[in-house]
Amino acid sequence: MINQGLYYMSWLLAHRDAFRALVRDRLGATAASHILWSAPRLICVAGDFTRYDAHAVREHRRSIDLVRYRYYGDDHIGLETVASVTGLSGTVKRSCRRAARQRGVRQQGGALAELAEAVQAVDEALLGVGTGVTRVQRKQYVAYQRLCDSACAIPPRQTKLLVYLKANPKTVDLIPGFTRNVTGLGHHGTGNLEVQLRTERDLVRAQDLFRLSYAAA
Repeated sequence: MINQGLYYMSWLLAHRDAFRALVRDRLGATAASHILWSAPRLICVAGDFTRYDAHAVREHRRSIDLVRYRYYGDDHIGLETVASVTGLSGTVKRSCRRAARQRGVRQQGGALAELAEAVQAVDEALLGVGTGVTRVQRKQYVAYQRLCDSACAIPPRQTKLLVYLKANPKTVDLIPGFTRNVTGLGHHGTGNLEVQLRTERDLVRAQDLFRLSYAAA
């Protein structure tokens, strides 16, 4: 099921114009203009999954959710996430690879390349987290807005990038050196969850926090 789903995802990404035309015909031009391709996600829904399925999703470098359904009587259905893996979006991958080539080094979860390239990768990730996100340049930071600021990226300082998110820090397992509760602490931008990005791996694991903040905005 997973491999079949990945096949259809690959086919869809290879035929974007056809899919966009289908959406335009069914839902209108406005809906078609809101399609984002930067971070595709595969959601597999089934009555049950094996432990091999859960293992398989971690072998693919794609964003995949396994969702199990249960019927409750004749009128209710429950959905449960069995496994969820966040892959790095294609645009972010390209940015990181491009940065690595420019420096002539190979990146395998090591330090992000030139900070200018890292800023671009974070920018693409935050813009691609969901529909309706816009970038607003402020004097001291860049805001990413949905209905309100969902994320604020601070200009790089030395070896790290700081992103402040709308997500509630109390709902997140804080990791020293990666995430921090800055409620009541002064900083540029809005948001009480600070995310520190130093490596490509940090950017990968920040994807779920970006989505959480997007949902909260």
